[in-house]
Amino acid sequence: MTPVEVSPYAPRDLASKILIWIFLTVVCLYCLFPFAWMLSTSLKTEAEAFRMPPTWIPLKPTLDSFIGIWVRKHFGIYFFNSTVISLATAMLSTFFGALAGYGFSRFVFHGRRFLIGFFLATQMLPGVLLVGPYFKILTRVGLYDTRTGLIIAFLTICLPFSTWMMKGFIDKVPVELDQVAMVDGCSRLGVFFKIVLPVVAPGMVATVLFAFLLAWGDLLWALCLTSSEPMTTVTLGIARTVGEFRIIWPMLMAGSLLGGMPAIILYIFLQRLLVQGLTAGAVKE
Repeated sequence: MTPVEVSPYAPRDLASKILIWIFLTVVCLYCLFPFAWMLSTSLKTEAEAFRMPPTWIPLKPTLDSFIGIWVRKHFGIYFFNSTVISLATAMLSTFFGALAGYGFSRFVFHGRRFLIGFFLATQMLPGVLLVGPYFKILTRVGLYDTRTGLIIAFLTICLPFSTWMMKGFIDKVPVELDQVAMVDGCSRLGVFFKIVLPVVAPGMVATVLFAFLLAWGDLLWALCLTSSEPMTTVTLGIARTVGEFRIIWPMLMAGSLLGGMPAIILYIFLQRLLVQGLTAGAVKE
């Protein structure tokens, strides 16, 4: 008896595919609409931005808001501050998180479970509760309104997260690799740097990216721990475009677009390693 062949274009399959495409299209439009509106508003004049009914496509596209945000708002300084602070936070938190994760993964010691739970519990605290103590500490040691002070503060948020991420990735590296390397004369630090870190490189990229985005997108800590214009970050600079009596919408949207570019560029160039790292951390053998 000849088996019945199922056509790939059966009505039920075709209907499912159409529904999936409709759903994906709606989700894409929902996600992309804010960016399209930001781009459209950033290219309008201030008068057109307040026009009712609003125009979807700028009548007279202009780049004045982009020029204004760089010239009048010192956006170059904001970008430099955010880049230095976010990169330093991401690299330091990932490195020390990897060291701590290696310790939690490979060594059994008294209080290990408590410490792991404590690291997780710190992530449950709202950041606003820690701002006050940090303000007093940084002021007392002379690090208030400095990039170093912000980096130290951001490490408080990112280090427990990085430790948990890196521990998950290092748990998947067989302990036998460590043992073989040590039999060949490698020290513990040598095993960490030469064996473990190269294996968990995709996980490190994912951790660096998440820590970078966490520091880059923060507003609360930058607002409370800095006060001068030379120490202003991108998010704080964008927030300050909203005045008490006036909001310059084109400039606000231009700043938001420029502020989001580093995250988009990082994702485009590192998406393969990021997906690889997240997939590796999501599967537990």
